[in-house]
Parts: sequence; structure tokens; C-alpha cells
Amino acid sequence: MTSQVLTLQHHHQDTTGRLRLWFTGIAIAAGLALAQTAPAYAQERPATFADLAEQVSPSVVNITTSTTVAGRTAPEGLVPEGSPFEDFFNDLENGPRGAPRRSSALGSGFVISADGYIVTNNHVIEGADEIEIEFFPGDGQPSELLPAELVGTDPNTDIALLKVEYDTPLQFVEFGDSDAVGARVGDWVMAMGNPLGQGFSVSAGIVSARNRALSGTYDDYIQTDAAINRGNSGGPLFNMDGEVIGVNTAILSPNGGSIGIGFSMSSAVVTNVVDQLKEFGETRRGWLGVRIQDVTPDMVDAIEGLDMARGALITDVPPGPAADAGMLAGDVILTFDGNDVPDTRDLVRMVGNSPVGKEVPVVVLRDGANADLLVTLGRRETDEAVAFPASEEAPAAPEEADILGLTLSEITDELTDQFSLSVTEGLVITAIDPDSEAASKGLLQGDVITEAGQQAVTTVEDFNARITEATEAGRKSLLLLVRRGGDPRFVALSLEAANE
Repeated sequence: MTSQVLTLQHHHQDTTGRLRLWFTGIAIAAGLALAQTAPAYAQERPATFADLAEQVSPSVVNITTSTTVAGRTAPEGLVPEGSPFEDFFNDLENGPRGAPRRSSALGSGFVISADGYIVTNNHVIEGADEIEIEFFPGDGQPSELLPAELVGTDPNTDIALLKVEYDTPLQFVEFGDSDAVGARVGDWVMAMGNPLGQGFSVSAGIVSARNRALSGTYDDYIQTDAAINRGNSGGPLFNMDGEVIGVNTAILSPNGGSIGIGFSMSSAVVTNVVDQLKEFGETRRGWLGVRIQDVTPDMVDAIEGLDMARGALITDVPPGPAADAGMLAGDVILTFDGNDVPDTRDLVRMVGNSPVGKEVPVVVLRDGANADLLVTLGRRETDEAVAFPASEEAPAAPEEADILGLTLSEITDELTDQFSLSVTEGLVITAIDPDSEAASKGLLQGDVITEAGQQAVTTVEDFNARITEATEAGRKSLLLLVRRGGDPRFVALSLEAANE
């Protein structure tokens, strides 16, 4: 079968600048990578993967999609309008007069229930008009191509759920625990799929790394040295018990071919998404209703009561669940639902995996002491856009001063127009010393400082007062809440320059 590769390509450079991250509609397999091991562990290497492959292969499927693509006309300026060559070009590209044409692509998937639910990647079936499923030959599975219905998709995790109808129960595989034994770094894994359109293919390797993040909010990828190539996207990554611990999604490669760095979305993420797609046809993620950023080491001294860089620092609290629970900008979220919060990435995953409407205990650090709050989670898919609108309008005020390498001005109508400000209160950075610490930390003209020392500032006098208070308290740095285009973040600046 002739096929066209559907490739969604994202760039990810290493230190040489040559590697790319490929998300591919022709998917992911895995290559046997046998490393030298100490004699004490040699007996633990599997003698063969044949029994495992025979056990799970009936549940792995090839996926073919068809899409109607609008016909193209001759490039403007290349072929003169009305020229005989214009028709020749259009016929060559699309058939007569640039008519729409059919485009096909291949991918992989796997059956997760006897009644025909199939998991794959969203990018494998995205935009498809028709989806057909081909089963592994033999073993009582369907021998013909079956049409599949799209149940639901989640672009955030690149997961899609399909459904086929068949007269007899289908063989299926079950999800395993991607956080348990069998999915540790160094454990053996096996992948199956449809690499480069070659049909059913098996490959094996080990778990190379855990908890990888590529580009998504909810990323939790298992890295494997199993040979993953275009065409296996959506295929399963098995542990040695035949359980699916990941969905093969992407590779890191200079040319789209396997170099032994592949990524599978962990079953810990996928199972929650699949359950929601099956029940609702869409995802329904919990939503806290705050903007947050990581606590960096240079912020620790500026935040009273914080012993190390941990937690999630709240930068903005619009009307919503967090505001109703009493959370404030400048609070540091230390625990969520009884679990420690190491950083913002973990918090986002904790919240997203929580049911909408659940009452969750949260501990925040505020003014040097812990505060216990109870928040009722909203729904991210519907509430987030309402809580964080694009922008607001802004009025004015005068006066400016040079402080900590920054030229600060109270907001005026002119500055609002000049920098397209989206806030109405604070101090605008109108100039910045290129050799200052502020410049090295990425502050720019047009940024607006709305808080200093976790207190609101609207005038230069307010800012100087915050510096005095921090100095008298023995602090070495001042925590600033800076907004750019409406998006807030905290920055800690050393007070040494102010005290010289």
C-alpha cells in the first residue's frame, strides 16, 4: 500500500543545534538495545521476546486515515494566468482544474476492551474524514479492515480514543502502572506498531529515563532506547508482563529516524484521559484558578518562612475557585490534597488529574506562616478562558525615578499607549541599565511592576518603602511581581545596589 506520512514536527535542539523532536503520523517502534551487564544480573535478561509478542500482538492494530485536501493552483507568478501550462500544473498536482484530492496516512493503536475501544495518538487521526483499523492477522481477530468511530480526543496529551464494532469479543490488552516495578529506569520494555508503513513490527529496549517533559502542560513521558520510527505513533509500549505502560508518541532525531531516544506518554496520564473520553467524549480537568511560577533559589531569601526552592508561587488570582478559597498573589502553594508540591509542573498535573467539583485541602505559605485552605475545583476547559481574558484598558499617573538599574514611572496615558499596557496600577519600566542584574534577569522596557516585597506598589514612594522594609528586615533581595502583556511573574533583585 502506498502511503503518505503525516508528520507533525516540533523542534528541539541539543547543544549542537541539530536534533529535532518528531511527532509522527506513521508512528513508533522499538529497537533491541542489549548493553553489557554485570555477570550477577546476566540471568535477568529475557532470553526472547517471542512469547510476549505472541501474547499481545492480536490487540495491536494498524490505523489508516483518509483526508480530503483542497486542490492547489499554480503558484502565483510562476505560471502566467491563462497559459496552457497553468492547466498542466493543476492537472499534475490535483487532477482537472485543481479538484480536491484524497490524502492518506498511517499510524498505530491498540485495543483496550473486548467491545472495541482503541487508543492511539491524536495527531494520527486529527482532521481525518475516514479511519480504518487493520488487525494482526490470525488468532480469531477480524481479517478485514474495520471502520472506526472517533469517540474523543485530547490534544494536550496527544491521545485519541476510537471505537470499532465487531460481532465477537476482541482480544485486548490492559494498562499497567507506569510508576511501578516494570517501568523503572533500566527495566525491559517492548513496543509494537507500524513503522514506516511496513506493517506489524516488534522492537525492544529498556526504560532510559522517566518523567520527561517535551512541550505539553501534562507531559509525563517515559524515555526508551527502543527503536521508534515514523508510523508507530499511537502504538503501545509494554512491560514484561504484557501490560501497556506508555503510548509511543515522539522521537528525538536529526532526520526523523530512530537514534535510540524515543518517548511514550505514561499510562498514569493516559488512563485518566481515556476514562474521561470514554465517559464524556472529552476531558474534564480540575482547575484551581491561579497563575503560578516556580520558586527559584534566588527567591528563597526574599520569601519569609521559605527554607528552600519548592512549591508554586501564585502570581495572579482572578475570580474563581482559588479566590473563593482565599488564595492571594504571593502565596506559595506547598501541598495540594495532602501531597507535597515540588514545582509548578507537578501542581498542574495534580490539579488536572483531580475531579471537577472536588473539595481539596491546600496549604500555602503566607507572611512567613502556613495557612490551611479548602478549595472547590472548577473545570479548566470551560473556566480558564473566562478567568484570564486577553486584556484590559488602563488610565494614568506621573513621576519617575532610577532604582536598582531601572527607570520607573507611574502609569500615564502616554505610557499606556506607548507600551500597550494591560494593567492600570503599578510602575512602568521605561528604561533599563543593560549591565544591571535586572537586565540579566530578562526585565524589559514596558514591563509593569505591580508588587514589591509581596505588597502592591503604585508610586515610586511605595517602591522605596518596600526597599527600606526589606533592608531593615535583613533581607538580601526584593521580590518583584512583574507583568508583561498581562502575564505575571516574580523576579528577585539583589538589594546590594540600593544599599551602596
